[in-house]
Formats: sequence, structure tokens, C-alpha cells
Amino acid sequence: MWKGSSIATYPYFPLKPQHIPHPAGDLIARHPKIDDIPAMIELHRSCFPPSMGTDEAWGEDQLLSHLKVFEEGQIVIERDGRIIGVSSSLIVTMGRDPLRHHTYYGITDDGYFYNHDPKGDTLYGAEIYVDPNCRRQGIGAILYQIRRDLCKHLNLRRILAGGRLWAYEQYASQYTPEEYVHAVQDGIIRDPVMGFQLSEGFVVRDVMANYIRDPRSRNYATLIEWLNPHYRQPPEGEDRKVRVACVQYSMRKVDHFDEFAAQVRYFVETAGEDYGADYVLFPEFFSVQLLSAMEPTGSREGIRRLAELTPKFRDLMSTLAREQGLHLIAGSHPVLQEDGSLQNEAMLFRPDGSFVSQPKLHITPSEKTWWGITGGRSLLVIQTPKAKIGILICYDVEFPEAARYLAEQGVEILFVPYCTDNRQGYLRVSICAAARAIENQIYVVTTGVVGNLPDVPAMDIHYGRAAVFTPSDFEFARDGIQAEADPNVETMLVTDLDITDLYRSREAGSVTPLMDRRRDLFELRVNLQSGDAL
Repeated sequence: MWKGSSIATYPYFPLKPQHIPHPAGDLIARHPKIDDIPAMIELHRSCFPPSMGTDEAWGEDQLLSHLKVFEEGQIVIERDGRIIGVSSSLIVTMGRDPLRHHTYYGITDDGYFYNHDPKGDTLYGAEIYVDPNCRRQGIGAILYQIRRDLCKHLNLRRILAGGRLWAYEQYASQYTPEEYVHAVQDGIIRDPVMGFQLSEGFVVRDVMANYIRDPRSRNYATLIEWLNPHYRQPPEGEDRKVRVACVQYSMRKVDHFDEFAAQVRYFVETAGEDYGADYVLFPEFFSVQLLSAMEPTGSREGIRRLAELTPKFRDLMSTLAREQGLHLIAGSHPVLQEDGSLQNEAMLFRPDGSFVSQPKLHITPSEKTWWGITGGRSLLVIQTPKAKIGILICYDVEFPEAARYLAEQGVEILFVPYCTDNRQGYLRVSICAAARAIENQIYVVTTGVVGNLPDVPAMDIHYGRAAVFTPSDFEFARDGIQAEADPNVETMLVTDLDITDLYRSREAGSVTPLMDRRRDLFELRVNLQSGDAL
């Protein structure tokens, strides 16, 4: 039963618009749409004006992210076509200590919800806010009830949230934060936030310092919990296994595009038809082989001529991904931008033939000198049916911040296509890839080109050895290498990855770096053009 309404059944999710009779005017509960975002921002600002000293209102990019990563957890209440209440939530994994202290910015990934974990067991209440002119009408109670219904529907163990100590600044000279909480619970002090949360069946589990920047609460918040009485422990199911194929591609002269296409098709068909691969990874710049079919030219002119083949390259890869019904990470290829610059882009082609592009962020001195390549400014988190994946191209994996960013948004497999000319370069990439796997507790899948292109400037010799790296713990291979190819021969490395092992390691491994990272000491700040989960 929804408090404040006469509706007797809770909604099913995804939530279709629910009409709720109400004395002050009938309500509609629904998921928000993109067109609602300006109204949601304006409502948030009216509920938390700057004079309160709290953090800024939601931004458009944050609310868009909420809808992309977890539409079910976003609810609006509407009256007469006007939004008067909003609830925002995400699913999280709290690890071995579900009541551990955290910050609002950490638990919500700075308000973007990129850390939403569909496999988690806890629904986290990020925010509920109601039009100040519509308070004391039961709107908040309806939003809380919908949130509890969602928790039941998804069979989650609990709801957690942080509740700011609304009036603590007035009493800070009299009470410690813990004493203030007890005084509110005993009815000595009135706190509208905590009082409402207690009336909704939540229990105060602890008090957290530095939870949110809010002078009124002196940055303190309660950690509140509601346990789902209908929760049922899921049965032990099959492990989540995916198969990856890494093409260690040989660079040799071709006479025309069709010859290049035939080589690529052979590997994709072998990976799909013979080995049942879910993901196929080609090396960085393997398409530069096409320059061997053209008249010799300078490196900068050649790379731009290669970029002219981008539509043909995309058509080939899209067709192969669609024919084999797999995800094809097509190494990387130079792509001309609208401003005339060139970027080195890795394109991931889905089984339906569609694709997304991940630009290389960090450009090596030789790429700048020989080809005039410029770095991109976006990092994609790509949700696929079997795993959440990301791509870092070669040099990018040597910078830990990029991989950390992806891991904190839930990436489980990181694909790293590379192109290195000697053993030193190969070792830089592979050792850093292994480090990224250990520190982020993810799989890192790598492959490079081998062979020679004597007549193509800046692509004459190559050293490569495909490998798949894992965290270094009991769940995985003893040396942290799931599989490794022989060096400098054309081949394809195929191996299975158990995604469930990652979560076992994160929760109960010998070390748990994701959980143990000192977020109170180190903060990752990101200035990307786009970080959308796709």
C-alpha cells in the first residue's frame, strides 16, 4: 500500500505510468524522459538552493547518465503535467562490509552512476527531492515506497542511503554527531530528514563524516538501511564465461583491398565458426598494411590516404561482425575529423553491425612526428550482453588513470590493441597491461602486429606477443597470465574468461585493491568530453 494514496498494488518494472489518486490532485509516477531533464534540474535547484551551501544541482550530463545506466532506478512524480518529485538510485556492490563508510561522491561516481553494478545486492538511494510547495502531501512517501518495491522486484538484499544531519549545525556545540542522532531518535530534537527516514522503516546503522559538502550538517550523514524482508539468496548458477580471440596479425605486402579483406575474414570466421568466440581483437594500426598496395609516398600523405578508406574499412568489419554474430574490436585505424585532424580510433562492431569508436588519448612521439596524429578526449564504457568492456589503445595502457577510470565505471574486460616495433616497446605495453589487471581486478586482453612492411614509412618492423592478463590471486593462473601466444608468428590466441572469478576476487581475494583504495587520500578527477556507457 502506498502511503498517502489509495493504490493497493505496487508497480511492475520497468515502470509504466501509474495513476495515483491523491486528495490534492491525481499523480502520475513514471520513469523520466530526456525531455524532463531541464525540469528535474530546476526542481533540484529549488529544493537545494545555493544559499544552503550544499553541492551543486544535478547537471544535464549526470541525469542523462542516470537514464543510460539504470533507467529503472529513476522515478518522477507528476501532477498536471508538472514534475513535483524525483527519486534517483543505483545498484552497488558493498563487498564484505556492506555498512562500510563512504562518501556521496564515491558511491555515486561523482553523480554519474557509472559504478552502477547490475550484479550488486544493494539499491543505493542517491537522492529524493520534492517541490517545496508540495511537501507534507505524501509525495516523498510514495517515492520511498516505489524504491522499496523496486528493491523487492529486483530481489536485492537491502536499500542503503546517506541522510544528511539536517539541523546539526545548530546543535554542534551541544552534541557530537552520534549524540545528535540519538537525540533525534528519542524525540528531543526534530530533524525533518532523519525523522522522515525513520518513519519509512529505515534504521540508522552509523554516522559518516565527510559524506557530503554541506555546512548545515557539518558534512555528516547517517548511514541508513532498509532490509528487504522478501529477499531470497539466488541459487548458485553457472559461472559467467566469455571467449576471447586475439589475432596476432602479420604485416606483409598486399596488392589490393580485397587481399587484405580475405586475411581479415579468415581470422574472424575462424574465431566465430570454429572457436565460438564472443569477442575478437585485432592489433593497433593493422590496417596500415593497405599502404603496401599503394604507390610509395611520405608518411603524412600516406596516412591520410589510408584514412580515405575508412568507409570501406567500416563496411568490411561491420559485415564480418554481423555474419559471425560477435563483437569485433577492429584494432585501430586513422580517421579524419571534421576539423581536418587525424585520430587513431579503435572501432568496436556489434553483432548487429553497428559500431562505436574509441580514440587513442595519449599519442606517442613517433605518431606525432611521422603521421601528425592528435589525441582524443573521450573514454567509452561499452555494455555488451556478456560483459562490460573498455578499450585502451597501446600507449594509453601505460597511463594508470585511464584504466582506473574505466574500472570504476564497472569495466570487466579491457581490450588493448597495440603496435610496437621492438621488444622494449612490447614489454612496456605488456607489463603495464599486467599492472592494470592487478590494480583494477579486471581482465586485460592484448594483441599486436608482427611481420614487416619494408616500403611503408614508420611501419617497417614489429614485435608482438598476444596475451591475456588477470589479477594475481588464487582464482587465476599463478603468474597472472591467462594465456600467451608464441612471439612474432602469425597466430590467434583463444581463451575463456570467467567474469564471476573477478567478483569472487574483489570480495574475498588475498588482497582487494578496489575495496582498499584510500579514497580519502586520492581522488581521480576526470575532464573528458564524453564518458557515456553505451
